[in-house]
Amino acid sequence: MGYSLLYPQNAERKNKTLTTESINDLSIDFILEALTEQRYERDHIRKLMISVTDDPEVIRYRRDVFEDFLRFPELRKAMEDLVKKLADLRDLERFQKDQESSAFWSLVNRLREVDEYVCCISLMRDILSDLDIKSEGMCTLRDLVKDISLESGFEELKADIDETMEKVRKLKSITIGVNLDDMLRPSSAGVVSLNDSEFRESGLMRRFMSFADRKSELHHGTDVSGIRVFHPATPITPPTFTQKKELNDNMTGMTISTSTVTGADSLSNAIKDTVTNIMRQTVNEIKSTVKRYVNISGYMLIELMPEILFYVRWADLIDKIKESGMPVCKPEILPPEQRNCSFKGLYNIKLAIKNVHGDRINIITNDIDFNDDQRIFILTGPNRGGKTIFTQAWGLAMLLAQLGISVPAEQAEISPCDNIFTHFPADENDTVDLGRLGEESKRLAEIFDMATERSLMLLNESLATTSVTEGLFIAKDVVRAMRYLGVRCIFNTHMHDLARSVDELNAEVEGSSRAVSLVTGVHDGERSFKVSLLPPQGISYAKDIALKYGVSFAQIKDNIDSHRNNNTALQ
Repeated sequence: MGYSLLYPQNAERKNKTLTTESINDLSIDFILEALTEQRYERDHIRKLMISVTDDPEVIRYRRDVFEDFLRFPELRKAMEDLVKKLADLRDLERFQKDQESSAFWSLVNRLREVDEYVCCISLMRDILSDLDIKSEGMCTLRDLVKDISLESGFEELKADIDETMEKVRKLKSITIGVNLDDMLRPSSAGVVSLNDSEFRESGLMRRFMSFADRKSELHHGTDVSGIRVFHPATPITPPTFTQKKELNDNMTGMTISTSTVTGADSLSNAIKDTVTNIMRQTVNEIKSTVKRYVNISGYMLIELMPEILFYVRWADLIDKIKESGMPVCKPEILPPEQRNCSFKGLYNIKLAIKNVHGDRINIITNDIDFNDDQRIFILTGPNRGGKTIFTQAWGLAMLLAQLGISVPAEQAEISPCDNIFTHFPADENDTVDLGRLGEESKRLAEIFDMATERSLMLLNESLATTSVTEGLFIAKDVVRAMRYLGVRCIFNTHMHDLARSVDELNAEVEGSSRAVSLVTGVHDGERSFKVSLLPPQGISYAKDIALKYGVSFAQIKDNIDSHRNNNTALQ
């Protein structure tokens, strides 16, 4: 396997792909739009973001590479310039394999790009040598770039390209000879010469008509005096420089097919093909120059384009989030088999992105700790109390940590998961055949078919049907199954009876994942968006809200009595 900024040498590239539902529920496309406006960049980064690895060695490798990108803006700028140039060079390798010699004009343009490539590699070499990079991945890239510049003889390559381009620039005009048949239809054509000065005569049609009116004898031979030649003539002529070549009746060149009825011909195409054909030797010489210097190790860098874009765009975004005042941290990676994770000051990166774009959101951070005593959180709280935002925040933080990206938190330790499964409310159009309860149950069954004890589950208002009894019955079985399997989960719900049943559910089933009750907080009738390990607070929440807005029975009764007393007094 080739060099990669995402995988250390000889590492097993074993990944699992996020499901379509998880990609949607984690708002991956929203995040991609924040990373870049370019569609092709989003497509590249998306493929990397939806691929999950739980290999601690790979994750630490990525994390350290990202930290180098984050620490050095000048590195990101140089890498971005490299990507722009490499994008123009992706097709260059095919010229090395091309056995045809008809691509001269494209190849000449590619020479300029190779020249830029040489300069860019040299710039990378200088920047990577000057910066105090620490990661294994970037240090390896530094050595690789250095080796490419040394082994490929870039100085000689640049000199050869400059010399070749100087010759190409001298080509200013082409002298063409055309043979005619008895009806004055073009029958064959050939290149007389390639010239280093422009043809400056004008009024060709006027000159032709003047010639036809004179009724003079046709010229014998061809007068090309004064034209300077620096390239061989017709394609069969050996590649030696001549001063002049006259056309004759037996001229061998590109034969032109004509129509016997209309006299139409393909003269223009024939001339183009003839010019390209005659330059076969020049094309081969240029190819040899390119192949001699730009070896396969140089083209290997083209394969790094998506990975470089991934790190550059994420580092730019994380920098902006830091500038907005929100904390980010480098996560510590724990053994996957522990199935633990701990976050201090966790928040949803989507909110931070909105603030970067000009919103004024007061972002509330929270702590959460998954361990042997608590791996399944039944999260309850009021509507618009932050349950979905918090559930999504945890899933995104785990995904970013395993991608090697800085985590939206003050501190983080994670045991990597093997995949992230989400179960959010379905579109009503998807529930026509089975009904909502049937469709949600089917999706849950599919998740359990794929999940392992190292998986994450994010359930958002799952099984919240019109029949609370039916939803609660299935929800309890789902929690029992999660406990038995051993997954980590946040199940946010309005079913307070489910949260009240956690002790009962833990006692009924043996398993390594215990369920606990987690609530979002409301204090004095105000939503705080803070989460706490507490029993469900449904009644107290309602009481707080009722008191805040004056809709408790006692408040309403007092208000009614007051109105009645006032009316009585007026009478």
